Amino acid sequence: MRPFSVTLSLWLVLILTLRNILRFWTSLEWEQVLTEFSASLAPVTSAAIGGVWAVVGLILWWGIWQRKAWAGKMLLGAGAGYVVWFWCERFFFQNPRPNAWFAVIVQLGVLVIIFLASKSMLREAYERTTENPKTE
Repeated sequence: MRPFSVTLSLWLVLILTLRNILRFWTSLEWEQVLTEFSASLAPVTSAAIGGVWAVVGLILWWGIWQRKAWAGKMLLGAGAGYVVWFWCERFFFQNPRPNAWFAVIVQLGVLVIIFLASKSMLREAYERTTENPKTE
Protein backbone atom coordinates (compact mmCIF):
# COMPACT_ATOMS: atom_id res chain seq x y z
CA MET A 1 0.00 0.00 0.00
CA ARG A 2 1.27 3.45 -0.92
CA PRO A 3 1.63 6.25 1.62
CA PHE A 4 -1.02 8.96 1.36
CA SER A 5 1.50 11.56 0.13
CA VAL A 6 2.50 9.27 -2.76
CA THR A 7 -1.15 8.72 -3.73
CA LEU A 8 -1.70 12.48 -3.55
CA SER A 9 1.33 13.00 -5.78
CA LEU A 10 -0.02 10.49 -8.30
CA TRP A 11 -3.24 12.47 -8.54
CA LEU A 12 -1.34 15.76 -8.73
CA VAL A 13 0.87 14.50 -11.57
CA LEU A 14 -2.16 13.08 -13.40
CA ILE A 15 -4.12 16.34 -13.14
CA LEU A 16 -1.19 18.47 -14.31
CA THR A 17 -0.47 16.03 -17.13
CA LEU A 18 -4.09 16.19 -18.30
CA ARG A 19 -3.95 19.99 -18.08
CA ASN A 20 -0.88 20.06 -20.30
CA ILE A 21 -2.40 17.61 -22.78
CA LEU A 22 -5.40 19.93 -22.96
CA ARG A 23 -3.08 22.92 -23.39
CA PHE A 24 -1.25 21.15 -26.21
CA TRP A 25 -4.46 20.24 -28.03
CA THR A 26 -6.11 23.63 -27.45
CA SER A 27 -3.07 25.57 -28.67
CA LEU A 28 -3.05 23.62 -31.91
CA GLU A 29 -6.81 23.52 -32.43
CA TRP A 30 -7.42 27.21 -31.63
CA GLU A 31 -4.25 28.58 -33.23
CA GLN A 32 -6.08 31.06 -35.47
CA VAL A 33 -8.17 32.46 -32.63
CA LEU A 34 -5.15 32.81 -30.34
CA THR A 35 -3.23 34.57 -33.09
CA GLU A 36 -6.18 36.85 -33.90
CA PHE A 37 -6.48 38.01 -30.30
CA SER A 38 -2.69 38.38 -29.91
CA ALA A 39 -2.12 35.78 -27.22
CA SER A 40 0.92 36.67 -25.12
CA LEU A 41 2.57 33.36 -26.00
CA ALA A 42 2.65 32.11 -29.59
CA PRO A 43 0.32 29.12 -30.07
CA VAL A 44 3.13 26.91 -31.39
CA THR A 45 5.28 27.75 -28.35
CA SER A 46 2.38 27.09 -26.01
CA ALA A 47 1.70 23.77 -27.70
CA ALA A 48 5.37 22.78 -27.48
CA ILE A 49 5.52 23.64 -23.78
CA GLY A 50 2.30 21.73 -23.12
CA GLY A 51 3.57 18.74 -25.09
CA VAL A 52 6.89 18.62 -23.25
CA TRP A 53 5.25 18.80 -19.82
CA ALA A 54 2.65 16.22 -20.87
CA VAL A 55 5.40 13.75 -21.84
CA VAL A 56 7.32 14.45 -18.62
CA GLY A 57 4.10 13.97 -16.63
CA LEU A 58 3.25 10.68 -18.33
CA ILE A 59 6.74 9.28 -17.72
CA LEU A 60 6.66 10.46 -14.11
CA TRP A 61 3.17 9.08 -13.48
CA TRP A 62 4.17 5.70 -14.92
CA GLY A 63 7.35 5.68 -12.80
CA ILE A 64 5.45 6.42 -9.60
CA TRP A 65 2.74 3.89 -10.46
CA GLN A 66 5.32 1.18 -11.13
CA ARG A 67 7.29 2.15 -7.99
CA LYS A 68 10.48 2.78 -9.91
CA ALA A 69 13.49 3.85 -7.84
CA TRP A 70 14.16 6.91 -10.03
CA ALA A 71 10.61 8.27 -9.67
CA GLY A 72 11.32 10.02 -6.37
CA LYS A 73 14.21 12.00 -7.81
CA MET A 74 12.31 12.76 -10.99
CA LEU A 75 9.35 13.97 -8.94
CA LEU A 76 11.58 16.48 -7.14
CA GLY A 77 13.19 17.65 -10.38
CA ALA A 78 9.95 17.89 -12.31
CA GLY A 79 8.22 19.69 -9.43
CA ALA A 80 10.99 22.27 -9.16
CA GLY A 81 11.14 22.67 -12.94
CA TYR A 82 7.38 23.13 -13.21
CA VAL A 83 7.38 25.84 -10.54
CA VAL A 84 10.27 27.69 -12.23
CA TRP A 85 8.53 27.42 -15.61
CA PHE A 86 5.22 28.64 -14.11
CA TRP A 87 6.79 31.76 -12.61
CA CYS A 88 8.90 32.53 -15.70
CA GLU A 89 5.81 32.34 -17.87
CA ARG A 90 3.85 34.42 -15.39
CA PHE A 91 6.49 37.18 -15.15
CA PHE A 92 7.53 37.35 -18.80
CA PHE A 93 4.43 36.52 -20.82
CA GLN A 94 1.33 37.31 -18.76
CA ASN A 95 -0.23 40.52 -17.54
CA PRO A 96 0.18 41.21 -13.81
CA ARG A 97 -2.51 39.60 -11.70
CA PRO A 98 -3.60 40.33 -8.13
CA ASN A 99 -3.57 36.65 -7.06
CA ALA A 100 0.22 36.26 -6.68
CA TRP A 101 -0.01 35.42 -2.96
CA PHE A 102 -2.56 32.73 -3.62
CA ALA A 103 -0.29 31.19 -6.28
CA VAL A 104 2.69 31.29 -3.91
CA ILE A 105 0.76 29.62 -1.07
CA VAL A 106 -0.68 26.89 -3.31
CA GLN A 107 2.70 26.15 -4.86
CA LEU A 108 4.41 25.97 -1.47
CA GLY A 109 1.76 23.50 -0.32
CA VAL A 110 2.24 21.42 -3.46
CA LEU A 111 6.03 21.48 -3.05
CA VAL A 112 5.68 20.23 0.54
CA ILE A 113 3.54 17.32 -0.67
CA ILE A 114 6.05 16.57 -3.44
CA PHE A 115 8.96 16.68 -0.99
CA LEU A 116 7.24 14.32 1.46
CA ALA A 117 6.21 11.94 -1.32
CA SER A 118 9.67 11.84 -2.84
CA LYS A 119 11.25 11.14 0.55
CA SER A 120 8.77 8.31 1.02
CA MET A 121 9.47 6.90 -2.44
CA LEU A 122 13.25 7.14 -2.02
CA ARG A 123 13.05 5.46 1.41
CA GLU A 124 10.88 2.70 -0.03
CA ALA A 125 13.34 2.15 -2.90
CA TYR A 126 16.23 2.03 -0.43
CA GLU A 127 14.43 -0.50 1.77
CA ARG A 128 13.64 -2.60 -1.28
CA THR A 129 17.30 -2.78 -2.28
CA THR A 130 18.57 -3.51 1.25
CA GLU A 131 15.98 -6.22 1.90
CA ASN A 132 16.57 -7.95 -1.44
CA PRO A 133 20.17 -7.27 -2.47
CA LYS A 134 21.23 -8.61 -5.81
CA THR A 135 23.75 -11.42 -5.64
CA GLU A 136 26.24 -12.06 -8.37
